[in-house]
Amino acid sequence: MTRDILLVCGIVSSLLYVAMNVFVPMQWEGYSSASQTVSELSAIGAPTRPQWVLLGIAYTLLVTAFGFGVWRSARLSRPLRVVGGLMVAYGVISLAWPLAPMHLRGEGFTLTDTMHVILAAVTVFLMLLAIGFGTAVFGKRFRLYSIATLMILFAFGALTFRESPRIAANLPTPWIGVWERINIGVFLLWVVVLAVALLRAPDTAAGRSDSR
Repeated sequence: MTRDILLVCGIVSSLLYVAMNVFVPMQWEGYSSASQTVSELSAIGAPTRPQWVLLGIAYTLLVTAFGFGVWRSARLSRPLRVVGGLMVAYGVISLAWPLAPMHLRGEGFTLTDTMHVILAAVTVFLMLLAIGFGTAVFGKRFRLYSIATLMILFAFGALTFRESPRIAANLPTPWIGVWERINIGVFLLWVVVLAVALLRAPDTAAGRSDSR
């Protein structure tokens, strides 16, 4: 029962993050989800920073709990155990986000902005690793789904990275919010799919065929 509750936390974490991206931007008049990044919602001086930080902590606690649920589901599955460990690390490290905020556009680049970039790189790396090891957890369908998720992350991650330098320069970034949110969305969905699969197959072992 405890394991199931921890896995459900993964589903709730993804739903919470989606809700955050829908409702928090509504509190900032003039904010554009298409042309502005998610991080700008918690930037120093942003009117939405208090709400985002509070909800963000809740998200990280939920996703950390999910990581423990994945770990407890591993049994003899080494890849699944690694995925669980990576998700726990992702959640724990994400607790540092409030300490590394970016500045609003046009306000210069300081130490916290540098820390923000480094933290973003680390968390994205953990996400990619978790999905990568996830390809060995179930059978062919989940493996192909995970590979497709990685391909989307790399493609839209490249588009996001290409526009990122324009933020500090306070230049237009008409689609950066779209590219970034696609990346976030596919990761959130992957977490939900993994949670549901583990809830349906409590005795899953790495390398076992999966006909579903």
